[in-house]
Amino acid sequence: MTTIAPEKPLIEYDPHIEAALARLSTRIAANPALATAYHPRWLAVQLLERDDKILELVAQVPHGADILRALDAELATLAKQLPNDVDVTLADARYTFVNELTRNIVAAPASPHIPFSDRVDRIITHQIFGLPIFLGIMWVVFKISTDVATPMLDWVSATLSGPLTRLTLLLLATLNLTGTWAESLLIDGVIAGVGGVLAFVPVLMSLYLALAILEDSGYMARAAFVMDRFMHVIGLHGKSFVPMIIGFGCTVPAIYATRTLENRRDRLLTGLLVPFMSCSARLPVYILFATIFFPRRAGLVIFGIYLLGIVAALGVGIILQKTLFKQQETVSFVMELPPYRRPNLRSVWIYVWSRTVAFLKNASTLILATSLLVWLLMAIPATGEGSFANTRVNDSAFATVSGWIAHATAPLGFGTWESSGALVTGFVAKEVVVSTLAQVHAVDTAATTTGSSSPGDDVLEIITSFGQATLDTIKAIPLVVGINLFGDDDPAPDSALMQAIRRSFTASSGGHAALAGLGYMIFVLLYTPCVATVAAERHEFGARWMWFSIVGQTSLAWLVALVVFQLGKLVGF
Repeated sequence: MTTIAPEKPLIEYDPHIEAALARLSTRIAANPALATAYHPRWLAVQLLERDDKILELVAQVPHGADILRALDAELATLAKQLPNDVDVTLADARYTFVNELTRNIVAAPASPHIPFSDRVDRIITHQIFGLPIFLGIMWVVFKISTDVATPMLDWVSATLSGPLTRLTLLLLATLNLTGTWAESLLIDGVIAGVGGVLAFVPVLMSLYLALAILEDSGYMARAAFVMDRFMHVIGLHGKSFVPMIIGFGCTVPAIYATRTLENRRDRLLTGLLVPFMSCSARLPVYILFATIFFPRRAGLVIFGIYLLGIVAALGVGIILQKTLFKQQETVSFVMELPPYRRPNLRSVWIYVWSRTVAFLKNASTLILATSLLVWLLMAIPATGEGSFANTRVNDSAFATVSGWIAHATAPLGFGTWESSGALVTGFVAKEVVVSTLAQVHAVDTAATTTGSSSPGDDVLEIITSFGQATLDTIKAIPLVVGINLFGDDDPAPDSALMQAIRRSFTASSGGHAALAGLGYMIFVLLYTPCVATVAAERHEFGARWMWFSIVGQTSLAWLVALVVFQLGKLVGF
């Protein structure tokens, strides 16, 4: 066997590791296919770190299997000799080398100076205080998305159902299309469908703004560090929490963000848990239902829903880690925290604008197409004596199909065709749930669409109501920290849609409407996010795991919503 010439390495590791490296280097140097292409010691270090690509490369060369068997023996021996994992010991030696090198070449100031980021991190990443601070920051984010954005949400909603609808009806009357299917298409299909989703654009922009500030300031990396202890419970590390944080914005890029993880086991397990993080598309549903059934505690309920998503991810992760992923090896977490910095306004705006534009493009294509499909199914009579675009909603084809599914949701307290049909279209995109509910409840808009107002009056109403909404937004900012400077904390009057949903859930739940509404929000949280997420899962993990995620999440959503509703009834909620 060929021996390699001794040389003094730049970084000297633990003696036990050095001995293992020497033996592995000797074997590598004796393999012509490897020795001519790689430095033996470097390749030996990569093997000890279990680099996936290097392991695959060595396995493909002649006699590579012998080297891998020797590697397994060395790792088994080192596991008994070292107090920490091999990769942690290797990383520690490198950081020690860098630290000593820095101290030798960098002149330290006369008095020791602790960097600002390090001083802040003593509190932000503290073992005890880190988690409460993280939860507090998330609470502020969701208060901004609910309390501060609500005035603008109400303004957009009132503009769509009032002046915009009246202007559309005036245009149709000018074209002599009043009472035709074209009127039904524009009013009941486009405005009621897409408009119901567009009303939540201010909410989503406020959420994107808060997340962009946290990301650009350097806090998101700290959040991953804080969650590292909890991620270890499910066999992962804090780095896996980064895709989950991305999932609060959108699940699709979060799925692709799992590519940053070192091995397939971590990528797959994290990818199965990411959909439980509540994406921004679900937020309109939470706001609508929390405002209907918990008007004075809407922010707290929504915050609880987001926390439930994290808890569900941890619970499912524990089960998977002890079953399907039980024998798989985990990788230790080593992460360098960036320094804190003042958020760059341009970067923050680009983030917010790009996400908002992506949402609007989605609304103009996928959501519009779904809304038009729902309108078409609602325009087709399946029972009764109606005709196309002139049939009762209860007699439509959409009501008939949704009625079949309602049998499965009846034990959950929302077994009506309206709510079940919205869950079906929500599989396309969660934003569509709200637009479908607005369409199927056939809300009477006569109060807002009739009258003698002129187009000029409508335009003036849009401008003046925008000014009032801006003022109300400014007044709502102190509510983030629980301060009401103006003393007006009465909830806004319920819209026609909110009243219709409350009546529907009261009837379907036997008088337990709030409990059924909570179960509906939980179901939306836990079942499959959207078809785009499904496509991303299939692309990254394969069809088998895609179906595992779909069936598993939908089954869990049904089970948890069932327990919440039935147990809540038993305890008299």
